[in-house]
Amino acid sequence: MGLFRTVFSHFFLPFSLLLASFSVLAADEGIEKLRKALAKNMPRVEITQISQSPVPGLYEVIVGSQIVYMDQTARYMLDGDLVDLASRVNHTERAKSKIRTTAIDALGEDNMLVYTPKQVDHTVTVVTDIDCPYCRRLHSEMSEYMANNIKVRYIFMPLKGKSDFDTTVSVWCAEDKNNALDLAKSGAEIEALKCENPIKDHLALAREIGIRGTPAIILETGEMLPGYVPIAKLVKELKTKTAAVYN
Repeated sequence: MGLFRTVFSHFFLPFSLLLASFSVLAADEGIEKLRKALAKNMPRVEITQISQSPVPGLYEVIVGSQIVYMDQTARYMLDGDLVDLASRVNHTERAKSKIRTTAIDALGEDNMLVYTPKQVDHTVTVVTDIDCPYCRRLHSEMSEYMANNIKVRYIFMPLKGKSDFDTTVSVWCAEDKNNALDLAKSGAEIEALKCENPIKDHLALAREIGIRGTPAIILETGEMLPGYVPIAKLVKELKTKTAAVYN
């Protein structure tokens, strides 16, 4: 038995590592072939990233915030979610989550309007519109967010024309941004102000990550919960995600 283990460790393990190396090499070659094929067939398309998908011979191609799957010749393309039915993992959503977190990190928390509890257990980023009824409903629960140790970072997506945009800018330019937003979300008139602001960057980011309506809640993982989510349900969701990470 000891001899078998010795032979196994000296022959099989290096052989398995060699096979793994060949697999990585083959994937890299496939990526390079696809990159060249895309450069030839679609020269105006700026590719963000190409990587091997879980399906052999199928590559994940990211263009901005769009994700498609292609073979290495760039002849065949699949547009849709890639789901592992055995593990229930949505690989496309995982890639989208990474795109969202990267874009949000690039904007930076200094360019968001933030509500911070005394102790932070979770952070959510909420794409909001001041005049959106469900956004106002979410904001009315801010004290419960704070009580549950959830930091809320707002990114603005004013969708109702110039007046909505100007009010959002006024909130940002106020000396006390949080108080100004509280007033605006309650329907009160606030002082019209102008200053250098990141609201156009907020709009660009929201569109880049595929936000189509407000509110949209983005978790620390990058997973997006579209629409209003009651605070009790959100707390339960966050606890479930945290348990999944640590287990």
